[in-house]
Amino acid sequence: MRRRWTLDIGLLIACALFVSACAVDQTRRGLPPAAQTAIDNITDDIAAGRDDKIYDEAADEWRRAATHDESHASFERVRNTFGRVLSRALVAGREEQTANGHAIVATFNTRFERADAIEAFTLVERDGRWQLARYTAHSDALR
Repeated sequence: MRRRWTLDIGLLIACALFVSACAVDQTRRGLPPAAQTAIDNITDDIAAGRDDKIYDEAADEWRRAATHDESHASFERVRNTFGRVLSRALVAGREEQTANGHAIVATFNTRFERADAIEAFTLVERDGRWQLARYTAHSDALR
């Protein structure tokens, strides 16, 4: 009887480890498609200089953190400093439930024309749409 109980516990532990490994694998597959589409659209808008569109469609958090002119200046700095995006690889994507709703923080290793950088996007879901709440691009190569 004791041996059967030990076997059952071992099987339970193995199942728990398998389920947790599957959950980790799911987080590595990428972002929800709508969030990834929003990031793709935002980066297309940055590259094309559509800073007004980004500002108008951004979340309230973005507009509270930066004026229209500050927002434009930050995207212009990204374009002038890094150039266009050559490739982007997701490093981490984290979904959160906050007091203000559903949010995603996505970090990418990005290869630009002039330097590699780490980009971070924070998106919030409002009315079924993902909106930009925060964006940063950092590179040690340009210090």
